[in-house]
Order: sequence, then C-alpha cells, then structure tokens
Amino acid sequence: MKKTFFSHDKNFYVALFPLLIIISLQNLISYSVNMADNIMLGAYSQNALSGAALVNQVFFLIQQAAVVIGDGLVVIASQYWGQKRMEPILQITGMVLKIALGLGIFLIILCSLFPEAILRFFTSDTAILSEAGSYLQIIKYTFLLYLVTQVLLSALRSVETVRIAFVISCVSLVVNVSINYTLIYGRFGFPELGIQGAAIGTMISRCLEFLIVFIYVIKIDKKLKLFSDKAVFHIDKLLRSDYVKIAVPVFISGMLWAISVPMQTAILGHLSSDAIAANSVASTFYQYMKVVVLAMSSASSVMMGKAVGKGDLDEVKAAARTLSVLDVGIGMILGAVLYFTKDFLLAQYTLSPTATQLTEQLIIIMAIVMVGMAYQMPVGSGIIRGAGDTKFSLYVNMISTWGIVLPLSLSAAFWWKWPIPAVVICLQSDQIFKGLPIFLRFRSYKWIHKLTRDK
Repeated sequence: MKKTFFSHDKNFYVALFPLLIIISLQNLISYSVNMADNIMLGAYSQNALSGAALVNQVFFLIQQAAVVIGDGLVVIASQYWGQKRMEPILQITGMVLKIALGLGIFLIILCSLFPEAILRFFTSDTAILSEAGSYLQIIKYTFLLYLVTQVLLSALRSVETVRIAFVISCVSLVVNVSINYTLIYGRFGFPELGIQGAAIGTMISRCLEFLIVFIYVIKIDKKLKLFSDKAVFHIDKLLRSDYVKIAVPVFISGMLWAISVPMQTAILGHLSSDAIAANSVASTFYQYMKVVVLAMSSASSVMMGKAVGKGDLDEVKAAARTLSVLDVGIGMILGAVLYFTKDFLLAQYTLSPTATQLTEQLIIIMAIVMVGMAYQMPVGSGIIRGAGDTKFSLYVNMISTWGIVLPLSLSAAFWWKWPIPAVVICLQSDQIFKGLPIFLRFRSYKWIHKLTRDK
C-alpha cells in the first residue's frame, strides 16, 4: 500500500468508527449513572451533593485502578488478537481477574476500617462528612463487583466486542435513575432516604452490571469463550512476566494521575463549601463531555495494538496520524458544546448564588481545557501506550502532575491566596505540560513496540 499521511485502509475505518461510537455511547450512559446521582442529590440538598462528590473521589481511584489493570490487559491482548491467537489472551485475562478480586476485597476492608480518616482528607466540614459517611457505608460493597466487571469488559474490548458494554450501561442507567427517584425523595410509598437512597440505587445497578456480563461471557460470547477453556486458569510464567512489564508502568502512571485528582478536589475542598459544590457540578459536566475522549483513547489502544500485532509498520504510522488529527477536531467540538450548554446545565441545580457564579466560571475554564485534553490523552494513553510504549506515560505523569501542577496549585491556593478560578487553571495546566512532550514523542515513532511472543 502506498505511503500516505492518513490511513487509506478501508478496514481501519470500518473497525474504528463502530468501535468509537459504541464505546462513546457506553461511556455516555455509564457516566449518566453518576450524573443522575449528581442532579437528583443537587436538587435534594447541597450537603448531600457534596457528600456524594467526596465519596465519588474515592470511587474515582477505584475506577482508575480498574482502567489501568484493564488497559494493561488490552495493550498486550489486542496484539495477540491481531494475530488471532486466543490462548495467550485467556491466560492474561485469568491472571488479571485474580488481581481484581484481591484488590476489591482489600478496598472493602480499608473503607470499613478507616472511613472517617479517608473522608477527612477531602474536607473538615462536619455536615458534608456526615452525608459522605452514609453514602460510603453502602457504596463500598460495589467496589469488588465493579472491578471484576470492568476486567471482563476489557477482555471483551481487546477482541473488539463492545456492544455488551453498551447494553449493560443502558440497563444500569434505567435501574439507577428509577431507584434514585424512588428512594432519594420517598416516592410511591417508599421512605425518603436522601443520599442513602442514591447509594442503594448505585449498589443494585452494579450488581446487575456484573450479572449481565458474567452471563454473557459464560453463555453468549463466541470469541473469548472465557470459562470454556482451561487456559483461563493457567498462568504461563513468560506471559505473566510480559504482562507485569506492561502493566506496572501503566498502573503506576494511572494511579499517580488518579491520586492527584482527589488531591485537586481536596485543595478546593479546603477553600470553601461553595468551591466543593461548584467543582462537583462543573467536573460532572466536564466528565460528561470527556466520555468521547475516553472512548477515542480506548478505541485507539485497541486499533494500534491490533495493527502492531499484524506487523505493517507503515499502516501503524498512517493510522496513528489519522487518529491524532481526529482527536484535535473532537476536542474543539466538545469544548464548544460544553461552553454553549452551560446555562441550561446550571438551571438543573439548586445552588447558592456564589456557588452558581463560581460553577459558571469553572465550566468556561474546562471548556478551554477540553481541547488540550482531547489531544494529549488519546495520543498518550491510546496511540503511544496502545502500541506498546507504556513507560513514556509514566514519565510524563510523574513530571508534569507531581513535579509541576500540584506544587503550583498548592502554592496558588494556600500561599499566594489566588481566587478559586485561578487555582483551577493551575490544577488543569497539566494539559500544557503533557501535550508538548506527547507531541514530540508521537513524531518520533519510537513508541511502536511488538509485545507478542512467537508461537
């Protein structure tokens, strides 16, 4: 095939766009579950909204843990999928499931023994802590199911099976919204439980998600046939070593970034209660737009892994250039949507005048930030990492987030006493400090690494 800047391989586009659309819809519906909690609790009371927001920072870490162990699986499994070799994929999936089980049990124990200590990291407001404690007491039991569910979905995604994730998200949304409406406000003769009602709704939704995906991999799936082959229970030492080499940098990088996000919330949380509420609302809308970027990152990882596995380096480079240009265009569209819908979105909440004004300012900042994030995340975590270079993201996150952004933000908040919008700009400045090195690394093409072993 003639060398071109963009990919001219029709099969690339036939595989990419359905994958991108389905993952985007799945992420959109999945985040709608959190949005339902956010909007309903925001209409119920500001303290309930802030309490759920604090616990969701803890859940965010768990969500990121699921993402990074799943991404490690996808990076290596998708290359084997490009070669149509199923046994290594099954062995790696079995190993990652054991990791998810162990981590989930550990997190439940941790949140049972030290709930107050964990929550006090984010705020000292006693009213918010009380609401958050009620929410965490119920929601902690969903952590294990969520981790296992996400690993199974990652294994399916590595072989380009993504529709089941969309179905699961749709079921979860309907169930969660219905139970939230019933139990938060006390409808249809049920008691008014407030934030505890939201927690019960989320717990039941997570249980259904797990049951659906488990039944699917046992009874319906025709690609993986996960538990019909003993390979899933066998751990090859060489494959384990390969996974560890890939997953450890991915895990450290992801968790370094994930831990920094609650720290950013903690910085704002110690400034004012209005800052907590404003950041919760603005971040929810930002995350809602971000689902497309996350989908692009996930789809890019699968596409690049599959391409590298096939061994056509010219097509790998052309596909990567195509994806990077799409990322910039998507970012501009998402930023514009976030900005022009801010008034409608704010009308859905009952906030103090100060919190409302602050939320509007934060949404404008995040609309601008969206453009940079939509480039650096899919290119860094999707293209570069998906093609086998997992260490680069580790270096970028370590230096930009921990070496620059957090020290700068702490100084702006507590030393220089800057206004809250200026502090948020500092917190979001990692898009600049990550974007440039990611662009330079991308142009080098030194990130193309073959990870599969010969038969």
